[in-house]
Amino acid sequence: MQEIRDLRTPQQGSADLLRSVFGQHAAGVAVITAMGERPVGLTAASLCSVALEPPVVSFNIGTRSSCWPVISRADHVVVHLLGEQQQGLAATFARHGADRFAEYTHWTAGPRGIPVLDGVLAWLMCGVTARIPVGDHRLILASVLLGDQSGAGRPLIYHQGRYNALKY
Repeated sequence: MQEIRDLRTPQQGSADLLRSVFGQHAAGVAVITAMGERPVGLTAASLCSVALEPPVVSFNIGTRSSCWPVISRADHVVVHLLGEQQQGLAATFARHGADRFAEYTHWTAGPRGIPVLDGVLAWLMCGVTARIPVGDHRLILASVLLGDQSGAGRPLIYHQGRYNALKY
């Protein structure tokens, strides 16, 4: 049996502990858009590739998010992968109460009228297949229907509470 090493000072599981630990985890930054009576969108670092056959992605959304009422009913969403030059766009879509589709946000009505943001590294239009309750959030599963990966540049990364770029 191995000897137990010093584990410093373990803490009980809590929102603060989870936030602190995942602050050490670098994640790509995505913006999710949907269309209701008006377009909605949110910044997400929780995007995950779930399956290849069939292609499925997931992301999380808080039920207190201003976007939740639209996403809770949306049949389709568009997932955008942001480039390192899009920190401002990420901040706009993360800001509570911001006019995310003001004149400085450049986008085109894509398939099914859902906003497709200009200048992103890649985007996927997805059909929402499940909304799974997980605490104060919902885990959204979405099947990939079509997309475009032709954007150029390096990804925007979220780490230690800040947007960052990869250094080569």
